[in-house]
Amino acid sequence: MKEKLTASQMISLSFMLFAIFFGAGNMIFPPALGQQAGDKYLWGIMGFVATDVGISLLGIMAVVRVGSTLEDLAGRIGPRFSVGFSLLIYLMLGPLFAMPRTGAVSFELAMLPFLGALPVSPGMGSLLFTLAFFGCSIFLSLNPSKVVDIVGKVLTPILLLAIGALTVASILHPLGAIVPTTGPYAEIPFFKGLVEGYLALDGFASLIFAGIVINSMKGYGITDKKLLQKNTFWVGLIASAALALVYVALGYIGASCSSLPLFENGGQLLTMGARQLFGPYGQMILGLAVLFACLTTSIGLTTSFAEYFHKAFPRFTYRQVVVAVNLFSFAVSNVGLSTMIYYTLPVLVTLYPAVVVMIVLSYFHDAFGGRKPVYLCGMGFALAVGGISGLESLKITLGPITALAKMLPFYDLGVGWILPAIAGCLLGLLIPAKQEG
Repeated sequence: MKEKLTASQMISLSFMLFAIFFGAGNMIFPPALGQQAGDKYLWGIMGFVATDVGISLLGIMAVVRVGSTLEDLAGRIGPRFSVGFSLLIYLMLGPLFAMPRTGAVSFELAMLPFLGALPVSPGMGSLLFTLAFFGCSIFLSLNPSKVVDIVGKVLTPILLLAIGALTVASILHPLGAIVPTTGPYAEIPFFKGLVEGYLALDGFASLIFAGIVINSMKGYGITDKKLLQKNTFWVGLIASAALALVYVALGYIGASCSSLPLFENGGQLLTMGARQLFGPYGQMILGLAVLFACLTTSIGLTTSFAEYFHKAFPRFTYRQVVVAVNLFSFAVSNVGLSTMIYYTLPVLVTLYPAVVVMIVLSYFHDAFGGRKPVYLCGMGFALAVGGISGLESLKITLGPITALAKMLPFYDLGVGWILPAIAGCLLGLLIPAKQEG
């Protein structure tokens, strides 16, 4: 039994984790945040890092402390909850949100800028491109042996070099100017960034991707539970540090454009920057790097979803699930990136607080005796407040209920669920043990 990974194995696993994490949202949200935050972009990025990187690392470690899968973590609350909650997370990270977004972002950065030279409309171009994208995802996911690892080793350095070159060039030849911001980023930049961090979906993804890291580590001969935890922490920390540095760089690129009219999304901003700084070749390199980064994420999500769904519903084969989830993602990806983001945010604002509560409580599981009411009440209260915030993002209010929620401390900062979640946990402690189950 090995006690630790070699340096090359550690770097390889860290790059693999970075590669499967770094997909569509990770590329487009930081520059969009930077443009809106202007001179407060560092505070905004710090908030983004807290919910994206911070919760991701906590999520990975929460899983490895319990076992090796999301079901192991959710199973502490109960078998029925584990099945329902796990299915919801897998659906979000599979066909409903994350996978379609990989195709949409790839199209906007890798194909749309060059579409003018082709005799096809943007709509038809999107259909053809995403059909090919998810076709590749199907093919590689049906032959998944070491695909993510290999792609991560090759493409992660290319992607980092492309972002690094874009950042340095934007410093030497500014795309615009960093100007004082207005609105929420002027008043509460850190907390505004916290909410934006939900959009990358990595807090959810960490609960799934933890299993990929753990299984890869076992393949290297690390099997002892404590050693798995120790090595997983270092792999997660290296990948998290890389993500944080990339977010700062992308945020700066966006902030340097804060004097320009707002772009519809971060993908359009990066496309403009690459074209202006490096011409069509720079734009092409950026597009290819993003394309393969998104494809890597799509493969990771496809294989994870198909393995889970086949295990939960054996009548569906792994191959059938791979094909079905990619075809569905292909259809959803063509609604448009901005539309997808608009309808994704309310769901994420609703669910993310409950996921954070479950992850945090898992670290204190023994302290409160693993009582199910503590989990259920804490998560339930967070879910309720998150739901009200989610509806508000769609301009939907619930009259006095919304008015009452707005009276909660920190509600205007986007984290009004914290005190209700704490109250729910305390309430759970008061429920007699005989009522558990």
